[in-house]
Amino acid sequence: MYSNLDNYFSDMSKRAKKSAIRELLKLTKEPGIISFAGGLPAPETFPVEELREVTEEVLKNEAAFALQYGTTEGDDLLREQLVKRYQEMGLKITKENLVITTASQQSLDFLGRVFINKGDKVIVEFPSYLGALQAFNAFGANPIGIPSDEHGMDPKLLEAKLAELAANGEQVKFMYIIPDFQNPSGVTMPEFRRKEIIEIAHKYHVLIVEDSPYRELRFEGEAQPTIYQLDKEGTTITLGTFSKIFVPGFRIGWVIADPKIIDKFVTTKQSVDLCTPPFVQRIAGRYMEKGLFSTKLGDIIRLYKHKKDLMMDCFEKYLPEGVKWTNPEGGLFLFVYLPEHMDAEKLFKIAIANKVAFVLGTVFYCDGSGKNTLRINFSYCSDEQIVEGVKRLGQAIREYKD
Repeated sequence: MYSNLDNYFSDMSKRAKKSAIRELLKLTKEPGIISFAGGLPAPETFPVEELREVTEEVLKNEAAFALQYGTTEGDDLLREQLVKRYQEMGLKITKENLVITTASQQSLDFLGRVFINKGDKVIVEFPSYLGALQAFNAFGANPIGIPSDEHGMDPKLLEAKLAELAANGEQVKFMYIIPDFQNPSGVTMPEFRRKEIIEIAHKYHVLIVEDSPYRELRFEGEAQPTIYQLDKEGTTITLGTFSKIFVPGFRIGWVIADPKIIDKFVTTKQSVDLCTPPFVQRIAGRYMEKGLFSTKLGDIIRLYKHKKDLMMDCFEKYLPEGVKWTNPEGGLFLFVYLPEHMDAEKLFKIAIANKVAFVLGTVFYCDGSGKNTLRINFSYCSDEQIVEGVKRLGQAIREYKD
């Protein structure tokens, strides 16, 4: 073994950081710990019997196709079903606007490969999704966080920053936004705010990346139009995935964009993995074709609404005064704000001792701020675990001392 392997590693590999959430999840495997840390769907939502039947049909009737290499763009049946679903939402797209990826994380990686040169500036929400920040960082991006309010990214602060950069001759490649049930905050951006953001993006010639993994998990309030739908100039790239609304184990995601952008993604994917596994794509396509996806989604929404409402009730009962939190209209997450003087990292150690886990809010801030925040997942735990876990969290907060 050579004495200094660091000399062989690329700059990109050195910039890459391990996922803070993945590392935390190792701690939650200890016996007795109730974890609100991961973004895991509830296992009881997985349509095991339906998938068994569809899988048997695919193997019986389409094995020669499903078990062979597939096209890089993705399975035609699955793409047709996805296009049909988005058309019903109001998007004017065809298959030429959509490519299948190996989950949404690959889509985020491809954004870096297609758009980011070292030092390029990208706009992100403050806070924003850790997986996106990691992907952009790996390519040497310079993320600029724009603070959010109860409606999402603040348009006044966004325009001020873009004007400042433009005055210095600097161009932002894209802005990354999760408009529906944002991860980690749980906030949904209303239509008027989406329009404001689009107008500013057009003014400064910035692409918009709309990450939408939870959009269909709405259990209260009114669905807002997608940014893609509202953007009349076609400068929005929308990311989707089955990981939160179907089964994460299939690792199926997709990108919707102008065909010129899709072509770049296809070329990039050809050098990475050739194609997303055709077998799971065909199963997913047949599952949607039979109408099973829409039926099951309703069951998932009802379950997650129950879990979220239960957690809200428990927060009111068991968290001490001075602690605040968001109340999302859908999705899988909510954000907790501790009093300003508290440090969530210090609290985490106390919480683990009390056998409950969460994710530190700092990992979602591109500058490492947000030290008094934490993210909570409500989709995975059982009712009993939610009640007991919130009790333990409240106890840990009470035990906290400066």
